[in-house]
Amino acid sequence: MIFDTCYSRRGFLSLMGVGAASTLSGCASTVPGPGDTIISYRDSGSVGRPAVMSGGSPELDQMYGTVVDGGFVIPAIPYEQINPRYYRQRVVDPTGERPGTVVVDTPSRFLYLVEPGGSAMRYGVGIGRQGFAWSGDGVIQWRQQWPKWTPPNEMIARQPELAKYSADNGGMPPGLNNPLGARALYIFQNGQDTLYRLHGSPEWNSIGKAVSSGCVRLMNQDIIDLYDRVPNKARIVVWQ
Repeated sequence: MIFDTCYSRRGFLSLMGVGAASTLSGCASTVPGPGDTIISYRDSGSVGRPAVMSGGSPELDQMYGTVVDGGFVIPAIPYEQINPRYYRQRVVDPTGERPGTVVVDTPSRFLYLVEPGGSAMRYGVGIGRQGFAWSGDGVIQWRQQWPKWTPPNEMIARQPELAKYSADNGGMPPGLNNPLGARALYIFQNGQDTLYRLHGSPEWNSIGKAVSSGCVRLMNQDIIDLYDRVPNKARIVVWQ
């Protein structure tokens, strides 16, 4: 059973007796760095809205176009409103890690998947408070497509409107508005859950920024791509 609080280890342990099979996730605000923007799930206008593509790049239109996945239609992303440095792209590997390793460069807001031959797939990410809370080596021990999201009691106390998604009520079902997005990758260290997650997000406009909730988020199109490329039990290294 995997719980995703992205909140606190105490909260995680207190919820172990709940018995719910859903993942739990609920993070508090982060302190932004210079030039960062704080965005909450409720602030974004992107959730569930089809984006209008300009046709500026056929490759990017395909990369960030509408995706049908798991019975859901993920809207296209208006990529021209995102800094191009955060587009998914193959680059010369700057990490020196062995192929199959995932590296999160927290300060630069990049995630790398190291490939054979000296290259790496690079993805732009948004970093929430818990994205700054852990660094080091771990293993992607578990993964889930279209996970549920269940806010912890502490988050519900601050936002009572989230009570309908409590563990007792079964959490928020998977879907386009779910804060964990289309995929979640769960990081363990020495056999223990770190509560550190890589996950999708409907908030494409939070990529490259410090955001109010979550661990490390990618655009849904990118987390699907990463999910399909990452080897089982992949090593992950997080730089702070």
